[in-house]
Amino acid sequence: MVRAAAQALGDICLTIVEDRPPALAQTATLWRGLFRSDNGVTVQRLFAQYGTTEPHPWLRPDPNMASAAPILAETMTDWHIQWGLFRNSMLAFMQHYDLILCPVCAFPAIPHGSSDDPDKVEGFSYTKTYNLTGWPGVTVRCGTSPAGLPIGVQIVARPWCEDVALAVAGYLEATFGGWQRSALLDAH
Repeated sequence: MVRAAAQALGDICLTIVEDRPPALAQTATLWRGLFRSDNGVTVQRLFAQYGTTEPHPWLRPDPNMASAAPILAETMTDWHIQWGLFRNSMLAFMQHYDLILCPVCAFPAIPHGSSDDPDKVEGFSYTKTYNLTGWPGVTVRCGTSPAGLPIGVQIVARPWCEDVALAVAGYLEATFGGWQRSALLDAH
């Protein structure tokens, strides 16, 4: 669907270049390192602050963390330095482009409640990458899988360029029909 979305944008005279930010390869390691750099203390504080009692399985504390050695400030600082370098690398890449068009996930939408399947975790790398940058992003349905589930395309713009992401999202939504009620909902 990404290629179809790129073609649709090319049809209105936008220049499309197939490229890949070099820092993408660091996403999984950086995500895990940052998430675990404080033994889950930050996440637990957020749960307490907002009254969360049933977090997603990915956010539940690792039972082994309680017995783990305390994390040193030096370790946390190292992860934050790596995060800054990652963001700098991504920003350097974006100097040549107005936006990035990519999958939302490495697979079509998955059935509700199955996102914690271990074989699906790495498939969310596209969203994790741009969550790490903090850049504006929009997801638009551009197709439907053979199983009747939506296939999304993610539009990510430079920092402070929400207008670009939203304009492209609006165009793609109009071109591909936007949100559509799933036939799976009607089957129940």
